[in-house]
Amino acid sequence: MAYLQIDHVDKTFRRGAVETSVLKDITLIIEKGEYVSIIGHSGCGKSTLLNIVAGLTPATVGGVILQNREVNSPGPDRAVVFQNHSLLPWLTVYDNVRIGVDKVFGRTKTRTERNAWTMHNLELVQMTHARDKRPGEISGGMKQRVGIARALAMEPKVLLLDEPFGALDALTRAHLQDSVMALHQKLNNTVMMITHDVDEAVLLSDRIVMMTNGPSAQIGEILDVTLPRPRKRLEVATSPAYLKARQRVLEFLYERHAYIESAA
Repeated sequence: MAYLQIDHVDKTFRRGAVETSVLKDITLIIEKGEYVSIIGHSGCGKSTLLNIVAGLTPATVGGVILQNREVNSPGPDRAVVFQNHSLLPWLTVYDNVRIGVDKVFGRTKTRTERNAWTMHNLELVQMTHARDKRPGEISGGMKQRVGIARALAMEPKVLLLDEPFGALDALTRAHLQDSVMALHQKLNNTVMMITHDVDEAVLLSDRIVMMTNGPSAQIGEILDVTLPRPRKRLEVATSPAYLKARQRVLEFLYERHAYIESAA
């Protein structure tokens, strides 16, 4: 049985008498422990698809099944990390993570256990040194680390990343990508990531799902990334498998982009 199944999902938005079809017949199976990236041009419905999996947006047709249970509302089994860190500015780094821990484990872990679990997850993202700082006192990359710690602390069945590195400078982005790669290697967690970045998708993913352009976006192609793990950025950058996968994604996106221009 599939771990996470997106089953014949359509999504239509209605504004007055106008209907816009965003997604059409999206079917995808993600296995436990797999890292899958969704890539495509702006407006192809990538984030809408992630929001449907998160339970934040209902599908118009079809649905999502996670471990034999239908997804129809948000829940701690699907933790989302957005491009905007979404930390509460009046809480410390520690408390931003602890608030989620208390909500999910308030009845199953003691106060001491919840403290230890909060610190464990801050340690995973190397943020224990900033536990008493507030979001306004730390950098953008550090805020995203805290957001990832908060998500991981809920022990989600699926970690949903919506362009989590998109607002960061190139060096910080690279460091955070390496951290997420190391976490995935250590935890073997299931990850679905939305991205615009071809190199990011190839470096991090087991499979890359390439979306056609909207409206009525569909899955155009799914690419297996055959790079062995663990992966080291500098080593894979010259690997024939890396270059081949990168070229295929770029070709797909360029072909789709050319199609838009010729149809305009």
